[in-house]
Amino acid sequence: MSRSTVPPIAVEYPSGDGKPMAENDAQLLAIHYAIGALRVHYEARADVYVSGDLLMYYEEGNPKVSVAPDVFVVFGVEDRKRRHYLVWEEGKGPDFVLEVASKSTWREDLGPKRDVYARLGVKEYWMYDPMGEYFTPVLQGLRLAGGAYMRQLAVASPGGALTLTSETLGLELRAQGGEMRFRDPATGQVLLTQSEERAARLEEAAARGEAESRADAAVARAEHEADARRTAEARVAELEALLARSRPA
Repeated sequence: MSRSTVPPIAVEYPSGDGKPMAENDAQLLAIHYAIGALRVHYEARADVYVSGDLLMYYEEGNPKVSVAPDVFVVFGVEDRKRRHYLVWEEGKGPDFVLEVASKSTWREDLGPKRDVYARLGVKEYWMYDPMGEYFTPVLQGLRLAGGAYMRQLAVASPGGALTLTSETLGLELRAQGGEMRFRDPATGQVLLTQSEERAARLEEAAARGEAESRADAAVARAEHEADARRTAEARVAELEALLARSRPA
């Protein structure tokens, strides 16, 4: 007598948890900037995935257990669109995570998420508080060493800016006055999002067009002045010739 085979029950992993991406404008702007700037920075690499606010499941068969990093970067996986991130299918968790503090999440950022990210092997886990209400200092870094996180101190400048250097990303993150920006220390360039790059290019094009217009106007003025000078010289020569003819022999 043959034994019937019961197919395994398919497990559904939701792509949303019903929670908003951000609770205030400062948090939203920081998240959008970080995701956009990092995507542009790594756009030439097909093996780097940058995302944020995406449900990440790390226990196969258990859709009740998940985390949604505000910003994360994974090296060595395909750069493609995903509905969610399944750690066991991808073969690894993120290499870098940035959480932006809010009223309802900052305690999780400091506690439970820290344990989850260490378990997933997240090499660098950073936290940023744009409103300056929950963390002191507002920019904090943790680096995984021997399965546990070690504190990574931000460098403070005389002007009050805080800077963290990421070995994982090869970038610096500078925070001051409720704003943050990534910087590439190899080039000295601040990372821009696609919209910021477009705006910068339009501004550059407008400035170039204005400069060209001024140059054209200057050339036109010079040509006009040269024409006027030649006309005046010709008139003087004509008058001198008339004067010479009118003199008695």
